[in-house]
Amino acid sequence: MKKPPYVTDKALKQFIKNALEEDIQDGDHSTLSTIPKDLEQSAKLLVKQDCIIAGVELAKIIFKIFDKNLKIETFVKDGDAVKIGDVAFIVTGSARSILSTERLVLNCMQRMSGIATLTHDWDTRLVGTKTKLLDTRKTTPNFRICEKWAVAIGGGTNHRYGLYDMIMLKDNHIDYNGSITNAVKMAKDYIKKNKKKLKIEVETRNLEEVREAINAKVDRIMLDNMDVKMMKEAVKMINGSCETEASGGITRDQLKEIASTGVTYISAGALTHSAENMDLSLKAVK
Repeated sequence: MKKPPYVTDKALKQFIKNALEEDIQDGDHSTLSTIPKDLEQSAKLLVKQDCIIAGVELAKIIFKIFDKNLKIETFVKDGDAVKIGDVAFIVTGSARSILSTERLVLNCMQRMSGIATLTHDWDTRLVGTKTKLLDTRKTTPNFRICEKWAVAIGGGTNHRYGLYDMIMLKDNHIDYNGSITNAVKMAKDYIKKNKKKLKIEVETRNLEEVREAINAKVDRIMLDNMDVKMMKEAVKMINGSCETEASGGITRDQLKEIASTGVTYISAGALTHSAENMDLSLKAVK
């Protein structure tokens, strides 16, 4: 699948460089002390748990950045449903290189596959509706690129990537500023002054705030921690004048009922902060 726009060569190289430096520093001494420099071997990525596989493309990039001579033969692609016993790929080349990159590849793929699997499971609950499933910024520091990429692989839609690509006025922004009206006016003035092309989203907690956000003319209104009845009223009030997003403590079992309110999006931090790692391993090919 096509990589999301934030998954750039520059961002990936920086992430991989930092991750390898964290793990190896002055040398993988276990490998350097026991594996001959010229030994070439193969290893297979073995699936040990049914899941939606994610991180195959990232693994290829990690291997190639560490050692351009490593060869990777893939048998599945990101987003495929795989079963116990499947082999995702075989990597062949320097045994030292394979061993030194093994843990980084596994850490990334196990985490990404867990997120992709959970996202896919949640997203299937919205089949037949017009509502899209969003992730949030509730991600692991310095690992966001992989976690949000995994959401996309699992069929979800990425929300803003960070603080820089959308203005989201949440409860604290509004409470510090005094009102939604004031906060939105200041945000619009900021956008104009700095010649930015940024959408504005406003978090609302009740129907009074929804009405104020409508009058402020924003791009999206978040309906935060509202029950389904209030959400329906809010969507009716908004009447298509902007996008709507249900958020706050969303669970899998609520998805269809929330989608029935007509909201444009449902965002869930659980996609990234509550996904379990999938069981994968890199095994020597004998």
